[in-house]
Amino acid sequence: MGGKTIGITAVLGAAVLVGIGVAPVPAQGYEGPDRDPVAVGGGGAVSTVDPDATEAGLEILRRGGNAVDAAVAAAAALGVTEPYSGGFGGGGYFVYYSARDDRVHTLDGRETAPAAMGEEAFLEDGEPIPFDEAVTSGLGVGAPGTPSTWEYAVREWGRTPLRRVMRPAVELAEDGFVVDETFRAQTAQNADRFADFPATAELFLPGGAPPEPGTVLRNPDLADTYRAFAVRGADVLSGRIGRDVAEAASDPPVAGDADRVVRPGLLTAADVAGYAPVERDPTHVEYRGLDVYGMAPSSSGGSTVGEALNIMEGFDPGEVGDAGVRHLMLEAGKLSFADRNAYVGDPEFSDVPLETLLSDGYAARRACGIDLDTALAAPVPAGDAAPGGGCADGPTADGGYEGSSTTHLVTADRWGNVVSYTMSIEQTGGSGITVPGRGFLLNNELTDFEFEVSDTGAGAANLPAPGKRPRSSMSPTIVLRDGEPYLALGTPGGATIITTVLQLLVDRVDRGLTLPEAMAEPRLSQRNAAQTQAEPAFFGTRAEKDLAARGHSFTEVPEIGAAVGLEFLGRGRFQAVAEAERRGGGHAAVLRPDR
Repeated sequence: MGGKTIGITAVLGAAVLVGIGVAPVPAQGYEGPDRDPVAVGGGGAVSTVDPDATEAGLEILRRGGNAVDAAVAAAAALGVTEPYSGGFGGGGYFVYYSARDDRVHTLDGRETAPAAMGEEAFLEDGEPIPFDEAVTSGLGVGAPGTPSTWEYAVREWGRTPLRRVMRPAVELAEDGFVVDETFRAQTAQNADRFADFPATAELFLPGGAPPEPGTVLRNPDLADTYRAFAVRGADVLSGRIGRDVAEAASDPPVAGDADRVVRPGLLTAADVAGYAPVERDPTHVEYRGLDVYGMAPSSSGGSTVGEALNIMEGFDPGEVGDAGVRHLMLEAGKLSFADRNAYVGDPEFSDVPLETLLSDGYAARRACGIDLDTALAAPVPAGDAAPGGGCADGPTADGGYEGSSTTHLVTADRWGNVVSYTMSIEQTGGSGITVPGRGFLLNNELTDFEFEVSDTGAGAANLPAPGKRPRSSMSPTIVLRDGEPYLALGTPGGATIITTVLQLLVDRVDRGLTLPEAMAEPRLSQRNAAQTQAEPAFFGTRAEKDLAARGHSFTEVPEIGAAVGLEFLGRGRFQAVAEAERRGGGHAAVLRPDR
């Protein structure tokens, strides 16, 4: 996570610029950049996990850009300051509300499997390869979707030339950003594998060690990559940059003294150059009079959040009480995740029963097993998604694994346009492979595929295939009230993305918390498992005791997600909200703050 934009020598204090091959000197007493978790006002709004990225988005809004332009500018800045969570070598999902046509658009920018990848790509002698060997490898690298997503969004929905949209990120990469403790810690966690790739070590381990908080990290190679993209757009992937991506994935540049098993990938220059994002219809459910829009498959976010909300809508929060609402949220999470695991994959390759999964009738059938006093024993089977199915059980499928290193941002402008955008490179640090001379890490998103199907045949919807997008849990969400924007939110966190977005909506809509209160609430994540994950602050509370009495069991995890959101207050005013503590805290800002 990046720190405060520098650009002026006076800001540096004791810090010195560090770049490739130059050892950092820490700034004494550096406590991190200024961050505001809540901002209220008008003119436009941006909320991200990082002050530099938020400022990049605001700069574009100040210069007349719209929410789409600001979102791409902020995302490109995150590629500099949050390179372990998203960037040019990854992918994501872009959800956009257009005030002009009063419509929600979505863009699937998920990475795709190489043309040479078959369903047994992650098997060796009939058995799945070790997962860590898939993570740090070229085999897990999909064709990046982020460059095409940025170009498509700005071209189709923006109002600012791409070269101007990219300018703040180019300057940030060139001048550098101040390293904070979160960035140092994430680098240290990856130091062993980063050291095995010379280009990665040169960039992120200057002097052979993670940069200290208060030092300034520059990335001139990424600045050059961004400049080329600003001029040519995604066509840069048809040239030398695209060939460099394919070469780094197919023949990973490993240090000569490394003893790590780094498997070659299947990605070719044609795979990279041929990538295209897909504009899809959003998922849509009505909940308590609100219209909730999300991302359709290949993401499972919109369908799983939507199904859970539909299940919950069959119950009156006023009748079940606050504890009952929490109980229902966990039960709906079990049921919707069971269906997600069994049925959701890339719709170009699988017959995803999306209409059924998001129907009120199906939600009622799934809810028939819920007892307000007793928790369902998990894992529960999927429902029967066949037409006319009843309460009968369907297949049981494992949820697989998704890396938690992702990032989310939200933007809004004075014209009423809104963006909710989640992007990722999968693992913290992705594959660990930096494209030599290009300044960005490659994703390892193909590890989101199932490596094999279960004995019952479950999981086949998410097996690898040529050109296929792996299933994701990213859940960028926009909510309308009476046809006007009301909420926009999202979060990183792998499969916990779905449960965090669900909890934020439930806490705001059903429990009546303000958006900042909902953001601060201890998080729970029930993904059809015997135990529900919970943050430390949840334990010892009245809510824990009540849910435990209903049969819920909890396991402690340090942190769930790092969300950002917007609430629309009417009369052109916004409340932008970011995390106060999680992942070091985010930064929310508006163009014209209220006094």
